[in-house]
Amino acid sequence: MQVFEYESRIDRQEKLRLCYIEVPGTVLDQSKKPENKNKFSQRFLVSLNGHANFHGGVVSLGNDTGYITVQSSLLKKLDLHLGDTVQVRLSPDDSEYGMEFPEELQEILRQDPEAEKRFNGLPMSKRRYIIVYVNQVKSSQKKIERAFLLLNNLKKLPVGNEEFRAMLGKE
Repeated sequence: MQVFEYESRIDRQEKLRLCYIEVPGTVLDQSKKPENKNKFSQRFLVSLNGHANFHGGVVSLGNDTGYITVQSSLLKKLDLHLGDTVQVRLSPDDSEYGMEFPEELQEILRQDPEAEKRFNGLPMSKRRYIIVYVNQVKSSQKKIERAFLLLNNLKKLPVGNEEFRAMLGKE
C-alpha cells in the first residue's frame, strides 16, 4: 500500500463554495489502479498536518491535477485557514464505501433482510447517499431515525425508481 506525502495549500473553489487541497497529477498517476481507467475516480484516507484522518474522493481540477474537499468544520477544528500550507498524507482507501459506515445503519440492515436486499441492490452512489445522510448527525438516536426513514421509504418504492426525494418521503 503506497502512501503519498506532500505539501499543499488550503484553497477555495468559489463557484462551488468549498475549500480543498490539491492532489498533484504525479500522485494520481502513481496511485491509479490498473483496472481503473479514470485517475480522478480515486478515494483516499487523508491526513492534514498529522491529524484528522478523513475519507476523500478526488475530483478533477484541470491541468492534470485533482482536488479533495476539506469541510470547513474540519478546518476550524484544526485551526486552519484559507491559504495555509499543510502537510498532506494520502493512503489508499480500500473501504467498501469510501467512508465510515454507521453502526446504526448496519444494525438495521442486519435486522431487516428486505431493507438489506433493497439497499444492496442500489447503485453505489445511492448507497453512499444513504450513508452520508445518516452520518450527517452526531446523535445515535438521530442516525437510527434517519436510517429508518430512508429504508422504510426505500422498501415502498418500485425497484429501479429509487429517487432521493422519495426516500426522504418528499414525494
